Amino acid sequence: MSLDTLSLEQKVGQLFFIGIAGPDLDGPTRDLLDEVSAGGVCLFARNIRGPGQTRELLDRLRQYLPATPLLSVDQEGGLVDRLRRIMTPMPAANKMRNAADAAMLAKMTGEALSLLGFNMDFAPVVDVIDDDRSRFSNGLFSRTFGKNKEEVIALAGSFLDTLQANGVTGCLKHFPGLGASQVDSHEQLPVVDIDEAELRDTDLSPYRELLASSSVQAVMVAHAAFPTHPLQERDQNGKLLPSSLSYNFVTELLRGELGFDGIVITDDLEMGAIVKNYGIGEACKMALDAGVDMLAICADPDAVREGCRAVLSAVKSGEIPQERVDESLERIARLKTTLSQPAEFDASRLEDLSQEIAAFTTELVN
Repeated sequence: MSLDTLSLEQKVGQLFFIGIAGPDLDGPTRDLLDEVSAGGVCLFARNIRGPGQTRELLDRLRQYLPATPLLSVDQEGGLVDRLRRIMTPMPAANKMRNAADAAMLAKMTGEALSLLGFNMDFAPVVDVIDDDRSRFSNGLFSRTFGKNKEEVIALAGSFLDTLQANGVTGCLKHFPGLGASQVDSHEQLPVVDIDEAELRDTDLSPYRELLASSSVQAVMVAHAAFPTHPLQERDQNGKLLPSSLSYNFVTELLRGELGFDGIVITDDLEMGAIVKNYGIGEACKMALDAGVDMLAICADPDAVREGCRAVLSAVKSGEIPQERVDESLERIARLKTTLSQPAEFDASRLEDLSQEIAAFTTELVN
């Protein structure tokens, strides 16, 4: 993707990772993509009806958009399994007993996603949930590997390396860590009441280790607040600023201290933690100011348009410097040059994979 070939509107569109309404590239979806030349599209259960239909949709998206898109899905297994309509459900991350199990899950996931036409997976989750934290109802439940930071590092690292070896780019989430949160950020802003030492020793350990030892291309930043941490900021109204909108967490901690120069993606900006406190357009601008590269808006096409228009207007007025946009575009372009081409579609191989998943699931419980 050459920056020189894109209009300003298309450049701004590259900063958005969006959801679309249905299972095909219909007129309203094309209208949305004409206005917002999205850098990434994430599919959900509403978009996935069958193997052939999913591959056709992704191929058409790849052909329709002016620059090669990131085509992703939340395919973790267990509770977050977007393929369960079309394949045998995959086991949850917390069912993995060791790094070999995690690698097997990633191998099957990566092959299935590549056959379907995806080039990215919003996984693995590297939040740390130990026995004490497991009592919290925060929406993570079975989505995490292991029961301590060492197991998370070993198992999630094995999953990530194997996933990417099978042609699908992974994404660590949810930075800087939601393991100790007591509410679900889909509903409200989690206030993670742990001290700096616990955050650094426990929650940041997977990022510190995996950024140093694995080929991490992308990190998703959480909507959360850490009131006892010295990096925690407040917004202009005095409210705790979510980490996804925080310069201190994104730029100072993730990019500066931890040295990450891949793409940073927000969690869905339509979550209650954001929309109950900020308008979507303002949140998009704040996230870019914080150092985020890609803005995830996963459901409402009007919200996608509103966010894109707000960013475009801010760039045109100088509120957001063109250099800030180009910085993110260069990271996005760098990632896109590493993407693998999808495997040739093979429905029978997907059926075989379903049987392999079923056998693996049985093995895990015996």
